[in-house]
Amino acid sequence: MIELVVFDMAGTTVDEDNVVYKTVRQAVNAAGYSFTQEQVQAAGAGKEKSQAIRDVLSLDGKPHHDHEVDLIFSNFKELLSAAYERLEVTEQPGATKIFSTLRGMGIKVVLNTGYDRSTAQGLIDKLGWREGIDYDALITASDVEHGRPAPDMIFLAMEKTKITAAAHVAKVGDSEVDIQEGKNSGCGVTVGITTGAQTREQLAQAEPTAIIDSLAELPELLNPN
Repeated sequence: MIELVVFDMAGTTVDEDNVVYKTVRQAVNAAGYSFTQEQVQAAGAGKEKSQAIRDVLSLDGKPHHDHEVDLIFSNFKELLSAAYERLEVTEQPGATKIFSTLRGMGIKVVLNTGYDRSTAQGLIDKLGWREGIDYDALITASDVEHGRPAPDMIFLAMEKTKITAAAHVAKVGDSEVDIQEGKNSGCGVTVGITTGAQTREQLAQAEPTAIIDSLAELPELLNPN
């Protein structure tokens, strides 16, 4: 029985027009590279963003110093802040309703993200979601020592919601690294969703329990009876 669902944010529950990975590409290529959007999303989706930058840079097969990564990450944060000031952020279709449905079933709802807390909270504030009313907790990459695919964020989500068995947790996300995070945490269910950064074929590489095209499919998947 699932007692907690941990949802990724961008691409899964939040529709921000993929601006984060567009901005990763902008910041990286401003440093003299020429990576495609597809390369950026394949290498960086779902990860803490400095790690995403590091992994994108590694695609060229050359060593990259921490100083270079730090400079690109600093530029990325400035660019993203400016982009979010202009961006009209919306929820993925039906997200608020799904949260309500799950909480009505007695299932806790936690949001987790590769963003830092300030960025994630800014998105939530734009959507008008309220902790304790629309969702139960927010866990961000800046709250833990290790980002995805390490299990730290899911373990912290379990601690905050007093769920003791990972087998009773489902992880839902739009990237392979989301699914890997769920598996590394021992989640009983891992779900890929095609509304965000990666395709059904890419998600399938991580071998999730299921792949869905809409959040509306989730309640029946978790409670088929």
